[in-house]
Amino acid sequence: MPTQRQLFELAVTRRNMLLSGASLAILPWLGRFSAGAVIPRPIFAQDPFQLGVASGDPTSDGVVLWTRLATDPLNGGGMKSENFEVKWEVASDEGFQQIVQSGTELATPQLGHSVHVELSGLKPDGWYWYRFHVGDAISRIGKTRTMPAENVMPERLRFAFASCQHYESGYYTAYDHMAKENLDLVLHLGDYIYEYAGMDNRVRKHHGPEITTLEHYRNRYAQYRMDPSLQTMHALCPWVVVWDDHEFDNNCAGAISEESHVYPAEFLLRRANSYQAYYENMPLRRTCLPQGPDMTLYRTIDFGRLARFEMLDTRQYRTDQPNGDKLKPLEGGVFDPLGTMLGDAQEKWLMSELLMSEAKWNVLGQQVMMARVDRTAGSEAKFSMDQWSGYDVARRRLLDFLATRRIPNPVVLTGDIHSNWVNDLKIDFDNAMAPIVASEFVGTSISSGGNGLQFGKNHAELMSENPFVKFQNSERGYVSCTVTSKEWRSDYQMVEYVETPDAPLVNRGTFVVEDGKPGAVKT
Repeated sequence: MPTQRQLFELAVTRRNMLLSGASLAILPWLGRFSAGAVIPRPIFAQDPFQLGVASGDPTSDGVVLWTRLATDPLNGGGMKSENFEVKWEVASDEGFQQIVQSGTELATPQLGHSVHVELSGLKPDGWYWYRFHVGDAISRIGKTRTMPAENVMPERLRFAFASCQHYESGYYTAYDHMAKENLDLVLHLGDYIYEYAGMDNRVRKHHGPEITTLEHYRNRYAQYRMDPSLQTMHALCPWVVVWDDHEFDNNCAGAISEESHVYPAEFLLRRANSYQAYYENMPLRRTCLPQGPDMTLYRTIDFGRLARFEMLDTRQYRTDQPNGDKLKPLEGGVFDPLGTMLGDAQEKWLMSELLMSEAKWNVLGQQVMMARVDRTAGSEAKFSMDQWSGYDVARRRLLDFLATRRIPNPVVLTGDIHSNWVNDLKIDFDNAMAPIVASEFVGTSISSGGNGLQFGKNHAELMSENPFVKFQNSERGYVSCTVTSKEWRSDYQMVEYVETPDAPLVNRGTFVVEDGKPGAVKT
């Protein structure tokens, strides 16, 4: 536990960063009112759009368009410490013969020369193309879409979810296959980057040391963003993103490090750097702009009345992992009534949003496995303290809420664990006859962990000791989902290897949940 001195340092540091963070929100606009602050007609020796383009957080009449200027991406971006005026265009055709909106935004050094354009006034349920201009440079063309109108029941939604793309561990072949699926949306559930220092004798090597400063984080995002497979997938449809731990630091819990020697004040300073870099490199709205070490990332995305996505943050507000963050028995702090995964404010927000939802499917996009899975073979039972298993009271409270309030068709989407799972969620996992409350689909990593295995160690024992687990697999890939008013279908799309490129795609299983019938069935 932190000492009194550490807690005092934490409080002072948080106060100071919040005061400075409050002014951060207006920095992108300062250049508009400063004479001579914008470089006119810049000419670039190197392409300033090397990090590509992206879109995200769509609504029924708009979407966020993103890019970040960087002529030397791995060395702080290479841009002069000046403001650059960036022109953007949105068209209803790929050839830009019918431009429907255009404008300019400032790319400022305060936010890493990133650009976030929040569009509105577009037609619902429509596809659009966009691009950026700065000086003599033009970006690649991106494709994006608006969501259906709020009162409309769409015929179908096709999306994929992914997580955990450790750059050094392998190639992003899964995104090459995902790009062929003609998706409406991509959900990324965390571990977009990894914070570790570069290591030799791996498939690829991180640039720089373990990242702690703002420039470190900016460079790491740039290295990941330059991957052509990832960059292409970003340009094909809007993404909805949330973080897990590696965007900041492994197994973090609120302001507490997994390493006991790290002062909370020092940890919060690092978190402020990581949060700012995350905002700079993601297609997020200004409502997500960080205030020092705090950043509100939980939010709702609606696809008409067919699906409502509640995107959750299971890292920033949680209490410390009980009994350490490894595999442990269910005892002691696991049953702490004050233990929380979401924090009070986010949990109340989530329940309010679910109660107001008129959607056919209510989806929780989050990071760590909710099912209480015994991860050891034999009579000994151990569970991950970093997952919802370590927060038993909070998990039961949420699942009980879903059941007693009769939330329509709850589905939980999860990343983090570098393996695939399909789980029936229950309030009481010890009771084989307890009703199923919701279905959980856990997706494996894009590359983290290197080449996977179809079946891991003790697979048979794991399945027999956890009868609510319907599927488990340890390969790499993603999950693509097709949703209609009658059923939800999840296809587990796997690549057999990532340590060399061009692996073929294999469907390892399709699971269906019928409207009004919780529980996934393999087809």
